[in-house]
Amino acid sequence: MLPVLDLSTSDVDAFRAALRSAAHVSGFFYLDGHGVSDAQIAEVSALAREFFALPPEEKDEISQLQSPQFRGYSRLGGELTNGEVDWREQIDIGPERPTIPGADGYWRLQGPNLWPRRPEGFRAAFEKWDEALSAVGLRLLRHWAVSLGAAENVFDEAFAERPATLIKVVRYPGSVDNPQGVGAHKDSGVLTLLLLEPGSTGLQVEASTGEWVDVPPRAGSFIVNIGELLEVATGGYLRATRHRVLAPRPGADRISIPYFLNPALDATIPIITLPADLARNSRGVEADPDNPIFDTYGENAWKSRTRAHPDVAERHHGIVRTAH
Repeated sequence: MLPVLDLSTSDVDAFRAALRSAAHVSGFFYLDGHGVSDAQIAEVSALAREFFALPPEEKDEISQLQSPQFRGYSRLGGELTNGEVDWREQIDIGPERPTIPGADGYWRLQGPNLWPRRPEGFRAAFEKWDEALSAVGLRLLRHWAVSLGAAENVFDEAFAERPATLIKVVRYPGSVDNPQGVGAHKDSGVLTLLLLEPGSTGLQVEASTGEWVDVPPRAGSFIVNIGELLEVATGGYLRATRHRVLAPRPGADRISIPYFLNPALDATIPIITLPADLARNSRGVEADPDNPIFDTYGENAWKSRTRAHPDVAERHHGIVRTAH
């Protein structure tokens, strides 16, 4: 089982040591004491269920194919991981900002969301969700910084203006033909806070032995994992871990709401000079020619989005590429 950390503990030093250890050893942990209310969790979960119960034609009113910013609804099979079809439907929600005229490269990711007409209150609830989870994520980053021998505010500047957060509201239906809910991957940003419905199955984390380990939901907890940018920031002392989701059994489904805490698109993640005792255990940033890791978040995000949604990339940006 993954370690369980309590953000509300009064023993700050012990919490920071446990936080550093969890991210160094497995890259994943459960987080209690986060301060997000049961009522708020219940609200976003219920709204997700209501949206996915709508008729297909109504969900398609906000099809991601209409969005150069890769926002809105993706139908079943509308996203790829490692070039293979993911068996899920979802809404992608980013910061609500105007597009940039003449934008190039990753700046084309900035723009408005596509919000559904129903259920009522969907937009307001998820904008509040963004505020609540951003606050939790930034608290964790400050604890991580101190635990790694850096100033508490070392990451603050990267998030001070126009952070490029991302919320995915996801439904995984049961499948006989496609066992891949989401293929094995690493997250491209800084950290992820994941809300799973009780009773969910299918999330697996790759252990250091190469074995895939089941990660069930835990009542009241978020599942937290680090992304590629924290690996870069720590020279590989903290390692982003591959994970995947297996599709539920036929007749079942699951709701998942991952929140990706990311800095500004043009932010360069600061590199931390680790204390000698930690630096000795740094593994270096993993070198994968099929998955280069960039220290500027926008480059990582552009890589990820254009691979995952080649139909949107081709329609709006003229990019024809093979997904990896």
